[in-house]
Amino acid sequence: MPQTLAAAAHSELIIKKSRFIACVEPMPDRASAQTRVNALWQQHPGASHVCWALLAGGQSAAVDDGEPSGTAGRPMLEVLRHQQLEGVLATVVRYFGGVKLGAGGLVRAYTDAVAQTLLGAQKVALVRSIALRCAVPYAMEGLLRRALQQAGATLLQVEHGQTVSLALQLPADQSQALQQRINALTQGRAIWSEENM
Repeated sequence: MPQTLAAAAHSELIIKKSRFIACVEPMPDRASAQTRVNALWQQHPGASHVCWALLAGGQSAAVDDGEPSGTAGRPMLEVLRHQQLEGVLATVVRYFGGVKLGAGGLVRAYTDAVAQTLLGAQKVALVRSIALRCAVPYAMEGLLRRALQQAGATLLQVEHGQTVSLALQLPADQSQALQQRINALTQGRAIWSEENM
């Protein structure tokens, strides 16, 4: 089962006088990752490189940022893949210490920096959720609200018109059971639609 991170985790390695400052953090997409990398450059203007890897569905990336091709971003991405993570950004800020590490040394350094950081990171199961809208007659609003609360669904919005319409969110694998339960409670008078998230 894919996992993501509950929060950012940090670590630091010193290898032959080079300083590697690593961070792994939850990240939804490439645009957010690029914003984070730009912020790191502002925080570390004297750094030699800010290498990064993003595993976020079809928006994955591996950036060497001036290190020899394939020695930083790709190894970092492989660590994320090996850990079965999704929606995670790994960054490593490198301050060059004057001693060249060679291609093999760089691969090890970037791999170790990310792997060590992940040891201290709290992983959480990635649960796909779905947003639904359910409309019922006014007399059934209380019944619907209790059923949603018992199911652990998150109530997003309530609209009062000709009917009461509630937007909700819950884990996708629980959607069918909840709909069947509410259909039975309302004797088929609930009207369902899927919301765009």
